[in-house]
Amino acid sequence: MTEKLKIHKAAARILAGLKQQNYSPHTINRYRQCYDSLLKYTRERRIKDYSASLGLDFIKHKFGLKLEDIYSRHPKNVSATLRALQVLWDYLQYGRMAFKKRSVKKPFGCPVQFTNEYKAFKEICILRGYSPRTNTSMLYRLQKFLTFLDDLKIDSSNKITGAHLIKFLSSYSRNNTRTIANVIKILRNYITFLYQENYITVDISGCLPKVRILRDAFIPSVWKGDDVRKLLNSIDRKNPTGKRDYATVLLVTRLGLRVSDIRCLKIADLNWDRKILSIVTQKTRQPLELPLLEDVGWAIIDYLKNGRPQTVSGKVFIRHNAPYEGFSDNNSLSKMLAGYMNKAGIVMRGQKHGLHSLRSTLASLMLENETPLPVISEALGHQNINTTAIYLKIDMKGLRYCPIDPEEVCREK
Repeated sequence: MTEKLKIHKAAARILAGLKQQNYSPHTINRYRQCYDSLLKYTRERRIKDYSASLGLDFIKHKFGLKLEDIYSRHPKNVSATLRALQVLWDYLQYGRMAFKKRSVKKPFGCPVQFTNEYKAFKEICILRGYSPRTNTSMLYRLQKFLTFLDDLKIDSSNKITGAHLIKFLSSYSRNNTRTIANVIKILRNYITFLYQENYITVDISGCLPKVRILRDAFIPSVWKGDDVRKLLNSIDRKNPTGKRDYATVLLVTRLGLRVSDIRCLKIADLNWDRKILSIVTQKTRQPLELPLLEDVGWAIIDYLKNGRPQTVSGKVFIRHNAPYEGFSDNNSLSKMLAGYMNKAGIVMRGQKHGLHSLRSTLASLMLENETPLPVISEALGHQNINTTAIYLKIDMKGLRYCPIDPEEVCREK
């Protein structure tokens, strides 16, 4: 911040921000009580500036509890005070009010010997335009690799060898082929970056094995029609959350939208005059136009008029707990779906049953209705028709017309 605020001014702005974000009076009062106690504590000690250590000292004074840091285990009665102190720290340090609950995990502390290249790699990933979810997944694997190197006492990126790569990779030996291939891809990406940016003098990425993942090797998971109907009927459309969830599920089952596109869907993307939905897909960054089918359109209207909390957010679907903002980039809405599946008594064993599987179900239904493959590809936002061709495996009606005559095969040989 350009302005160095005192604690009392920062606290006043945070309380105003909480009110603007439609937090409950009870929550706002909790924050106010915490800041009043903190101000009294600092006045008695003639402390003018806030710091993380001051917050921990205040916790010790108020609760008789010594914490090593804000992520230490603590009794439940400390959580509200600790949360208010975290928000105060963020505001004084960065000039923003991060009201969302922090992760219980400590932020990654990069080993000092790899800090420069790790930061540079993160910047490169942003420039490359990776999606937030891809970035998070990739950095998670990379962080494990750098921690692994630190445990081996490797004090420089230039001392990483092919043997280190293979040893790290062997820790994933019990994972499936796709996971292993993904880890190899991330390691190769990072090692190539280190070599190109002169952090290492030898390109050791060639030591990594090549794993070919064939798209044709996997069969998409699909739902039974009755289960889809049971799922939709299990959603209580009389309450605000139910209205939101019903519209969300319809967007997948009727239009085949990806979860990432549903999370980012904006009110401005809905053209009610033309009855279309126009977006730029999060995965491919390609424009996509879909018809606003009648049931989908009315479900969204019902939510916007009768279920959506008052908010400044331009996104269609938002959280129903303050702060009233859009879903986080890593929220796959799987908990929401699992809750309704459990309520509807839907049990699926041995197959995937996330929201993405409902896209596969829509593709299967379109194939059964003899929809041409290019039309399905365009509707699902695929860049390559070969991606859509995977769904031919689940077109049982079409496969019945493709029997192979064993005698004919033998004659050809």
